[in-house]
Amino acid sequence: MEVLKVVNPGRFVFPLACLAAVAMLFISEGSYWQSVGSLDNLKAMQDARASIRELQRGMLDAETGERGYLLTKREDYLLPYRAAVARVAESFSVLDRHYAQDPASRELLERLHELTATRLSLLAETIRLQQEGRTGAATELVLSGIDKEAMDAIVQVGNQLLAHETGKVATSRADIYQTLLLSRLGVAALSAISLLALFLYLRQSAALARHQLEQRQREQSERDRLETEVALRTAQLTELAHHLQTAREDERSRLARNLHDDLGALLTSAKLDAARIKSRLADRAPEALDLLAHLVGTLNGSIALGRRIIEDLRPSSLSNLGLVATLEILVAEFAAPSGLEGHCTLQPVNLHPTAELMVYRLVQEAITNIAKYAQARHVWVSLTERDGKVEVSVRDDGIGFDTQAVRSSAYGLLGMRYRVEAQGGTLAVLSQPGQGTEIRATLASAGVATTPPL
Repeated sequence: MEVLKVVNPGRFVFPLACLAAVAMLFISEGSYWQSVGSLDNLKAMQDARASIRELQRGMLDAETGERGYLLTKREDYLLPYRAAVARVAESFSVLDRHYAQDPASRELLERLHELTATRLSLLAETIRLQQEGRTGAATELVLSGIDKEAMDAIVQVGNQLLAHETGKVATSRADIYQTLLLSRLGVAALSAISLLALFLYLRQSAALARHQLEQRQREQSERDRLETEVALRTAQLTELAHHLQTAREDERSRLARNLHDDLGALLTSAKLDAARIKSRLADRAPEALDLLAHLVGTLNGSIALGRRIIEDLRPSSLSNLGLVATLEILVAEFAAPSGLEGHCTLQPVNLHPTAELMVYRLVQEAITNIAKYAQARHVWVSLTERDGKVEVSVRDDGIGFDTQAVRSSAYGLLGMRYRVEAQGGTLAVLSQPGQGTEIRATLASAGVATTPPL
């Protein structure tokens, strides 16, 4: 097992499996063809053994037919004799083919040929003598014992061939058993190799699965860490944006108060002084009245400009008239110069003063963007409260845009989003090219406690 840990088994599994498959195929095919060859040899040996026995029986049948003819002198006894001679010839034909490639047995077969030919010639001579009527000569030839010696020799040589074939059969059977044993051992060895390859494959697969699981766990842990860090950074950015917005609004309020108190007092005092000067110079220097009139006009314009600047910095109507009236004034002031037709659907809502100021800035930024980029003819502003939620919406019928596209000048929308999220609300931008744009913010009413999203 330690060796498997040191050596990476993954790169050896496939070659090992291929080697095992090739070896198993080789052993299987080799065993098959060797067994087929042995079985074919066994069949040839069986045929040879049968032919030897058939030859011996044929010789006995030929001798029996010859004896019957000598005793009975009837020609029908020659029929078994002739049939036996034909069977002997057929048996020799089979044996000649079988022993053609076996020099050792070929000598015995040649000896058997000679003995058989001698014995058949004696039988034929006996029958010829009997057919010629020389019964005594035929009987004397039979009683001489030559035929018995020849027959005994034929049987002996045939038995030697049978013994030789029996030995070859035993050898072939042993070869078959050895082939089967080797095949069993080979299959067992290859099965062990296959099991080893399977074990290595499963082990490698398990290691790969563990590695993938660990990798996914590390990736998930890293994603969780990044998500936590992103959430923390988002919360910090939201808090910073809220702080900056608050600081900016406070600074605007301070500047508005200073302008109202100091600059307003100075301009008003200068206007009063100009009025007193005008009354004193009415009779003494009529030519200076035009200059005083121009000075009073300039002072009036400066006072009006100061009021507009103060209203931009901190709308006094928000504190004096409320959010609904302030939004109506805002839409009317922006719609008239830009040629937009404004439509307001505003309901009194319950919001904190900071949230009211945020809604005012949101609507102000939205209609400013509409006037600059939307090429719209109508703008709809709505303010509603339902189920503890306050919803403000600014919609136009302009050219719209693709909200999924990356825009390099989308800081206005980003600032709106941070303004809303700093108050614990959500902002949705709905737009499609050619179908206008809607900016919708949802806030909790003043009576519902909220927590800004992290």
